[in-house]
Amino acid sequence: MDLPIALDSHLSQPLHTQLYEALRQAILTGRLPPSQRIPSTRSLAQSLGISRTTVTQSYEQLLSEGYLQAIVGSGTYVCAQLPDDLLCSTQVELNTKQDPVPVKLSQQGTRLTKALSSLSSEPKSVISFRYGRPALKDFPIDLWRRLLSRYCTAGSDWLDYASDFRGYFPLREAIARYVARARAVQCDPEQIIITNGTQQALDIVMRLLIDPGDAIAIEDPGYLSARRVFLSYGADLRPIPVDESGLRVEFLCNGKNKNGEKKIRLVYVTPSHQFPTGSTLSLPRRLELLAWAQQNNALILEDDYDSEYRYGDRPIPALQGLDRNHAVIYISTFSKVLFPSLRIGYLVVPSHLVVPFTQAKWLSDRQLPTLEQQVLTEFIADGHLECHIRKMRSRYDQRRQVLVQALKTHFGDRVRVLGEKAGLHIMVRINIDLDEEEIIRRAANDGIGLMSARPCYLNSSCNSSLDSSCNPETNPDLMAKRSCEFVFGYSELDELQIQVGINRLAKALEL
Repeated sequence: MDLPIALDSHLSQPLHTQLYEALRQAILTGRLPPSQRIPSTRSLAQSLGISRTTVTQSYEQLLSEGYLQAIVGSGTYVCAQLPDDLLCSTQVELNTKQDPVPVKLSQQGTRLTKALSSLSSEPKSVISFRYGRPALKDFPIDLWRRLLSRYCTAGSDWLDYASDFRGYFPLREAIARYVARARAVQCDPEQIIITNGTQQALDIVMRLLIDPGDAIAIEDPGYLSARRVFLSYGADLRPIPVDESGLRVEFLCNGKNKNGEKKIRLVYVTPSHQFPTGSTLSLPRRLELLAWAQQNNALILEDDYDSEYRYGDRPIPALQGLDRNHAVIYISTFSKVLFPSLRIGYLVVPSHLVVPFTQAKWLSDRQLPTLEQQVLTEFIADGHLECHIRKMRSRYDQRRQVLVQALKTHFGDRVRVLGEKAGLHIMVRINIDLDEEEIIRRAANDGIGLMSARPCYLNSSCNSSLDSSCNPETNPDLMAKRSCEFVFGYSELDELQIQVGINRLAKALEL
């Protein structure tokens, strides 16, 4: 252990005295805590570039005064208890109340702080219906461990810097084949950039394509984390309502409107499983959106976060696969199909954007761990990924059915279930004489964790976009109305936990 001690040979005070005072100060202020072993005289002398005799003189004085104790065969340690008279006679003041040096945040730093001001840790619940994680207990951890061990012992190339900033090339090849087969995405490995999850992908898109004040159209309600990224870059967000068929494309403006608002440069959508409503963007609207983007020279950012899980309905091809004008940037992640801490997502960008996106990725974090990329490559190439998805689709489907049935059994016509045919969550509208805060409070008191859908709405005057009663044209009393909407995640819960949780919730709400 090296000790950061400053000694000055130009001072009149001898070096051994300077060293003694520095060590004594470190002990009294707690930098060297009681029972801490300190370096040997030889080691400290070499570290500080002074003679061993100087260090020995300092140690001997500290030993004699009771600051240090020597244990034969073990070393020299700070005394577990210092002499009371020394502690009383030496006053060491630490200026802990000094005001910090004033620091002015940049404009982006200020926007970022504001955008993330509502972040909070998730409270613990006995049964949590909050959305987020897949069923981690069902992940084939033994298989993953064997693959990790194989690549750890096969060589040491994964210890070095990556040669391609876009990510491990065999992984990009495997992803290109997978998304072509599963999502009808048209791309080659050169267009794929491996990212540190979806958040980094969104961040790169914003840094490259959006200036402060540029207009971005987003679904309302929509994915809150994406909105926070957009706000941190000073984007002008335009909320676009959704219904049972997804984004209502007719609400996208063409050119500047009468208020002089800027043209929309980017549209962010979750077309395969809209978050949080669960609706799917219909094929006619997909084609309408692509035509709108071509006419308005705009880009579409497609977030395909959990499209692997569909129950009964046939999947619609990704927007990117329908695009003929290179207007779609495709984002996806392995966090929902495998496990969140893997932190591997990816971008599929049009060919003419590959170079700037690659450079931006390098500036952001240079590379993701090669070892995990190698393991994921084999996991995909050998068919383990699709096998795992098939197994989990069946389990999630069963849990989804149990949740929907439990809600209908205990709540009857007081609930409306939305988006139940895909994904890892459903959206539930509860119609009772309680507000959302009271429902969440009562549920929490009984150990049930709920997630309100209200934060997902940018247009806070309406959080019921799938209901005609939330249309200002048909409901003039809209501002006075609020539905109680919740996002129910079910992927982590087994069937019994789901049934018990809904039963407790109904009792807590006195139904």
